[in-house]
Amino acid sequence: MPELPEVETTRRHIAPYLINNEIKDVLIYKGAERLAISHTASEMIRELVGRRITNLERHGKYLLFLLDDNRTWVVHLRMTGALIISKPISPKQKYERARIILDNDNVLLFDDMRKFGTWHIVKNIIDAMPKIGPDAYSSEFTVQWLLEKLSQRKIPVKSALLDQKIVAGIGNIYADEACFDAGINPNRSSNDLSLHKVKLLHGSILSVLDLALGNGGTTFSNYRDGYGRAGNNSINAKVFRREGFECSRCDGTIVKIKLGGRGTHYCPSCQK
Repeated sequence: MPELPEVETTRRHIAPYLINNEIKDVLIYKGAERLAISHTASEMIRELVGRRITNLERHGKYLLFLLDDNRTWVVHLRMTGALIISKPISPKQKYERARIILDNDNVLLFDDMRKFGTWHIVKNIIDAMPKIGPDAYSSEFTVQWLLEKLSQRKIPVKSALLDQKIVAGIGNIYADEACFDAGINPNRSSNDLSLHKVKLLHGSILSVLDLALGNGGTTFSNYRDGYGRAGNNSINAKVFRREGFECSRCDGTIVKIKLGGRGTHYCPSCQK
């Protein structure tokens, strides 16, 4: 699933082609109608056509297209979604589920192999992303906030980082990488972390996100950026999908376990 660095990379790529431009037409292809959540597919098309995009923002893994009628078109890429800027003459792609045609001779392709991506059009963005916590890059995501939320949960640290109510934007890749960077066992109970450890974890979260964003996101399988390219950050992964490899920090070996139903990678030697 695209996480904060991937979604932010996409936002930065496509925003210049969208802001202050009008949506001239929208195509939602047969079989992809379920992407429309707040409206039927035909209603979604009618609501978007003729609207001007005034800005493009992001919260966690959600993209927020601000419309000129004071509503927001909220897009979640889910597992395999991608938004790619293209030209009208571009042929339909294999996994293209929708096409947004703009008044500046550009089109925005919604590509989604698994067809789990979602669209909402709402007056209040909370209606599309209920109970969401602060974005990892926001001023609200502080050490004190993280300490308070972790102290209230007797669940593994890895599971807490995946909880979007605690911090929005972190998924499987960066939860593993942040725990490794902070030297914390991902199975350690959240309410067992000292203030010192929480400070380390908070800093590590921002550090691994910054590194990934600077490299255009991480592609291990499906993620493509706003230009249709793979991200370059996979070479920086220290533990994710590196089971069996030697730890870059000690003489240990990276292992993979199941934690809360999610594949989790860590070094048992230096993440005790």
